[in-house]
Amino acid sequence: MNETIEFKLNGAPVRIETDGERRLLSVLRADLGLTGTKYGCGQSLCGSCTVLVDGKARRSCSVAVRDVRGKEVVTIEGLARDGALHPLQKAFLDAGAIQCGFCTPGMVLAAHALLREKPHPTREEIVEGMEGNLCRCGAYGRIVDAIAAAAKEMGGGSR
Repeated sequence: MNETIEFKLNGAPVRIETDGERRLLSVLRADLGLTGTKYGCGQSLCGSCTVLVDGKARRSCSVAVRDVRGKEVVTIEGLARDGALHPLQKAFLDAGAIQCGFCTPGMVLAAHALLREKPHPTREEIVEGMEGNLCRCGAYGRIVDAIAAAAKEMGGGSR
């Protein structure tokens, strides 16, 4: 049964009529046209579908859209500001942490949540914090380098 669900998406209010049990991932991609969030495993295991919900990393493939009612959702499309890449996005580019790019949106958003919790992480804390996000290309070393560089650039903040 359809219901009205309102939430903030990338800084703008959204109101949709849909089945509240639908996965947030499907709504973002099919209904709202935000294809940066990727479908990977559909079981919350790979992290490709990671978005931020009220600043926390969540796997959108396992979140019912009704569960974001009244909350703020940020996708990779909402991270850049005024045409400027977020420091994490820039660091991923600079470090060559993007190979095929499929995992990158989820990696960047998971890293964003990590840096909010631990603004000055050690390399070990970065590895541990990113453990649930899979990169099929194996760019893990460069991903850790990128997150460390972004943490330094951001001076402990999450912009």
